[in-house]
Amino acid sequence: MVNIDDFVKRLESVLEYYGLNASAFADKIGVQRSSMSHLLSGRNKPSLDFVMKILEVFPDVDLYWILIGKGTFPKSNNEETIETQKSSSPILSSNQNMGNDLFSTIEINTEEEKRETKKSSAPKNTDFNLEDDEIEKIVLFYKNGTFKAYSP
Repeated sequence: MVNIDDFVKRLESVLEYYGLNASAFADKIGVQRSSMSHLLSGRNKPSLDFVMKILEVFPDVDLYWILIGKGTFPKSNNEETIETQKSSSPILSSNQNMGNDLFSTIEINTEEEKRETKKSSAPKNTDFNLEDDEIEKIVLFYKNGTFKAYSP
C-alpha cells in the first residue's frame, strides 16, 4: 500500500530536483493542474496513469522509489542496479525468454566505458573559462542512448 504522505514528500523531491513548481510539473506530464494540487494536498491518491506519466517524462525517477521509497533518486544506471531489477522483476525475466524483444539487445560493457572515460579525460574545447562560472549540472551521454546527470 502506498503511504500518501510519503508519496507526496517524494513527489516534492522530484519537483525540487527538476526546479519545477506544481503547475509546470502538471503541464510537463500532461495532467490537469487541479489533479496535481489535489494530490499534493492529500485530497486524492495517485492513479497508475499519473505514476506512469511521471516515469515516462522523467526517466531518473525509479518506480519503486516513487511508490514505496525503496531505491534511489535519481535512478543510478550502473550494472548492479540493472541486474538487480532484471532478477527481481517478473516482467523483465519473462521477456528474456521471448527471444527477440527490446531488452535482449541491451548490453552493458563497463570496461569499454572506463576506456572511453580515460581517453576523453582532457577537454576537447579549451576556449571557455570555468574559473568564474558555477557548475549547475554535468550530463554524460552514452552511445547506447542513455545518460547520467550529476548535480554538485
